[in-house]
Amino acid sequence: MVAGHVREKKGYYYAVLNYTDVFGNRKTKWIATGLPVKGNKKKAEAYLQEQRRKFVQDAPPADDMLFADFMEQWLQVVKTSIAVPTYASYCNMVKKGICPFFREKGITLKGLTAKDIQDFYLKELERVSAASVIHYHSNIHKALKYAVKLDLIPGNPADKVERPKKEKFSASFYDADEINKLFEISKGTRLEIPILLGAFYGLRRSEAIGLKWDAVDFEHDTITIKHTVTSVNLDGKHILVPQDTTKTKSSRRTLPLVPFVKERLLSLQKEQKENRRLCGRCYNREYEDYICVNEIGDLIKPEYISSTFAAFLEEHGMRRIRFHDLRHSCASLMLSSGVPMKQIQEWLGHSDFSTTANIYAHLEYSSKISSAESMLTGLGISAPDGSPHVLP
Repeated sequence: MVAGHVREKKGYYYAVLNYTDVFGNRKTKWIATGLPVKGNKKKAEAYLQEQRRKFVQDAPPADDMLFADFMEQWLQVVKTSIAVPTYASYCNMVKKGICPFFREKGITLKGLTAKDIQDFYLKELERVSAASVIHYHSNIHKALKYAVKLDLIPGNPADKVERPKKEKFSASFYDADEINKLFEISKGTRLEIPILLGAFYGLRRSEAIGLKWDAVDFEHDTITIKHTVTSVNLDGKHILVPQDTTKTKSSRRTLPLVPFVKERLLSLQKEQKENRRLCGRCYNREYEDYICVNEIGDLIKPEYISSTFAAFLEEHGMRRIRFHDLRHSCASLMLSSGVPMKQIQEWLGHSDFSTTANIYAHLEYSSKISSAESMLTGLGISAPDGSPHVLP
C-alpha cells in the first residue's frame, strides 16, 4: 500500500500520498478531505487510510502506456543529468519528430517493434537528412535502454534497427585572398570581431560570442577559450545559455594573441569604455565582461551572427558560406601552409585526431605530393629529361 500522512493547510486536513512512479521518480499527491482541522483528526486519518487503499498511480500500466508518452516522461528523467542545450535538442527531436509519428499510430511501449521504428526512420528520411535520423535513433535507443532497465520491456527493439548511413561531410572554405577581403570589408561592423575570431583562430560561434575580456592576457599575449554562449528554444521560449564550459575538454585551449588581433582588441576595449560613458544608465552592464557586444552593451546573439553573416556576404558580392565555414577556412589555410594535422587538431580544439583527419584529410594535398615523389624515387622512374621528378 502506498505511503501517506495527514497535513493541515489553511484550516483543513489533506491526505498526502507519497509514491514512486514507473520511472522511479518520487512523487507526492495532495487530496482534499474537506474536513476542518478542529475536531476531525480521526476522520481525516480514516480518510487517509481509505485513499491509500484506493490509490492507483496516474501513470498508465506499461502494457497500456503509449510509446510517445514514455518518450516524453523519459525527457524528464534525463533533464537533470544533461546540459541545457542538449536537453533542448532532445525536446525538439522527441516532441516535434518522434512523438507525433508514434502517437498518431497509437503504438504502445510494450507493443513497439523494430519494424515500427524502421518505418519511422524511412518516413523521416523523406524530409530530413540521415544525420537527423541518426540523432532520432540515439534518443530512441537511450530511452528504450532505460525502459529495459526498469523492466518495462524485456528487450530493446532499437537494437534490431538499421540506422541510415551518414552522408560524408565536405566542408566549404575561403582561400587566403577571400579571408583577407572579408577582414577588410568587415572592419568597423558588428561582425568584425566574430569574423576575426572565426577565421583566424577557428573558433566556433559559441566560443567567439562567449569570449570574455578576462580570457585575454595582454601581458603574456594569450587567449584562453573557456566560456561559451549558445541559444536554444525551450518550452516555447528563446533563451541564451552561457556556460563556463566548452564543447569538449579539448576545446578548452590557450592560443597566442597575435599582434594585429591584440591591436584591434585593445582598440575595442577603449571603444566599449567610451560607449559606457556616453550611454550612462542606458548601457547594458549585464554583458560588460564580454567582448562581442554592440554599442549599448547588448550581447551579439548567436542567431544574429548566422543570419547577418549570410546577408553581409551577399551584400558585398562574396561567395556564400556559413559562419562555421570560417573555422574550416582556418584549417584549410593551415594545411596549405604545411601545418601538421596534429597541431591543427589542438588549435581547433577537437577531442581526438580522427575528427580532424576525417574532416580535412582530403585537403592535405602536400603530403600526397611528397608520397608520390617518394614512390617515383623508389621505383627509379625519372622525368623525360632524366632528372628526378618534382611534382607541382
